[in-house]
Amino acid sequence: MTAPRAAADPALVITIARAWLGTPYHDQASLKGVGCDCLGLARGVWREVVGPEPFPIPPYSRDWGEIGPREVLAEGARGMMIEVAPTDTPPGALILFRMMPRAIAKHVGILTGPDTFLHAYERLGVIEQALTPTWRRRIAFAFLFPQR
Repeated sequence: MTAPRAAADPALVITIARAWLGTPYHDQASLKGVGCDCLGLARGVWREVVGPEPFPIPPYSRDWGEIGPREVLAEGARGMMIEVAPTDTPPGALILFRMMPRAIAKHVGILTGPDTFLHAYERLGVIEQALTPTWRRRIAFAFLFPQR
């Protein structure tokens, strides 16, 4: 069993994530200022906060979250990050959303404050917006970035 990792400084995570604001949406991409999807945003923040990605992300289809019962994103995050309760998630945490009831979590964001989050959204790119009750209800999992 490995020792638990310490969490990265949330202020650093938020500063790095906000540097991605305005990056256009591009499916499966992860290049700040050029293009990313929600997972690509998380991957880019990981690279700047923690270091190289621990494994390559295989290509995925736009509808990948509508098929299968496995929580693919949560399982991957559990192997690399520090899981916290979705109901008590601090700023700087990676949050995974269920976009439909009983569907698997397939959308990713980063909390930037108690009531705000940042994510890459189709047609809008990387934006920061209010964590409304509708968004808050959709949070299924939450993770902290580990220290480098």
